[in-house]
Amino acid sequence: MAEIRNYTLNFGPQHPAAHGVLRLVLELDGEVVQRADPHIGLLHRATEKLAEHKTFLQSVPYMYRLDYVSMMCNEHAYVMAIEKLLGVEVPVRAQYIRVMFDEITRILNHLLWLGAHGLDIGAMTVFLYAFREREDLMDCYEAVSGARLHAAYYRPGGVYRDLPETMPQYQASKIHDAEAVARLNANRQGSLLDFIEDFANRFPGCVDEYETLLTDNRIWKQRTVGIGVVSAERAMALGFTGPMIRGSGVAWDLRKKQPYEVYDRMQFDIPVGVNGDCYDRYLVRVEEMRQSNRIIKQCVDWLRRNPGPVMTDNHKVAPPSRLEMKTSMEELIHHFKLFTEGFHVPEGEAYCAVEHPKGEFGIYLISDGANKPYRMKIRAPGFAHLEALDEMTRGHMIADVVAMIGTQDIVFGEIDR
Repeated sequence: MAEIRNYTLNFGPQHPAAHGVLRLVLELDGEVVQRADPHIGLLHRATEKLAEHKTFLQSVPYMYRLDYVSMMCNEHAYVMAIEKLLGVEVPVRAQYIRVMFDEITRILNHLLWLGAHGLDIGAMTVFLYAFREREDLMDCYEAVSGARLHAAYYRPGGVYRDLPETMPQYQASKIHDAEAVARLNANRQGSLLDFIEDFANRFPGCVDEYETLLTDNRIWKQRTVGIGVVSAERAMALGFTGPMIRGSGVAWDLRKKQPYEVYDRMQFDIPVGVNGDCYDRYLVRVEEMRQSNRIIKQCVDWLRRNPGPVMTDNHKVAPPSRLEMKTSMEELIHHFKLFTEGFHVPEGEAYCAVEHPKGEFGIYLISDGANKPYRMKIRAPGFAHLEALDEMTRGHMIADVVAMIGTQDIVFGEIDR
């Protein structure tokens, strides 16, 4: 009979489930994990240090690189911290636009998580389904900012510009003839709000499709039910936030508990799990997509009825319009100073956190009165979750490690900042 031996095994960084940058050193008893040691230094971005050498405005695009799946949510925390230090009032329309795009970002994040988590465990089809809807939301990003991923749309004082009145159209090509293009452009005839409303109306049916594929799937339940159980007490002690803590039955959500922007005007529910396992965290995230869809519909309805400014009129913080800049010497100077020297932020410190799709994402800024941050510290949600991987994996099989990395929804740009 073969003897069971203890091994020390490298899991990743080349393993597909390890995201290319996680190295787990697993101590095994046969195929059962005794201990897991995450090594995280393979994607060091130095964002916190780089911010000390950039003006406050120049650091905005660096926020996207932290978590390249939840782009605008990262930026939101950063601009809110700057606004807190400056004491700047953000126009209400800009707040509604921010909330709408935060929720679009939450759906984008959960769609990638759902597809990738399914793929890790062996479900191929859901990945293709999820990317079908992601493509539409990526078009919304592109419509407002010109970029699909690194939008730089939120700015201190508001947003870069108002929502466009037209959507980009598909053109006929060798791949798509005129009839196919007409079908693709059917919901792109109106404004961006029309397009988002059309998406919000059909998205619940798409979520039903994902659930048909997975929720009662025997293999999916075998791979996730009872795997990586974390009690509510341990989840709080380990610093879990977002779906990780809500999956353990704790109804903690910054949008309800510490509302920011206009979340206190929104009607939505906080989904919570019961067992704290991978399956409950899956159910929480799926329901979060439905709740985000509810919020998006409320924002679309309000934005249709309430036109107005989307950027503060304080030209020490926000640039003047192109027309003013080209007709007034004073506004030209404001524009020039803003984009060369940047604005000076009063001395002080501020912490602002948002309910990021992965948990609490916070920015702690210290200003010494200069045009660059004196210090910036990022509170990334994934870091605390990865810390718990050792505790979560003990006593499970190697195959379950893949399910647990998936359930944590980790992106490494924010882990090793």
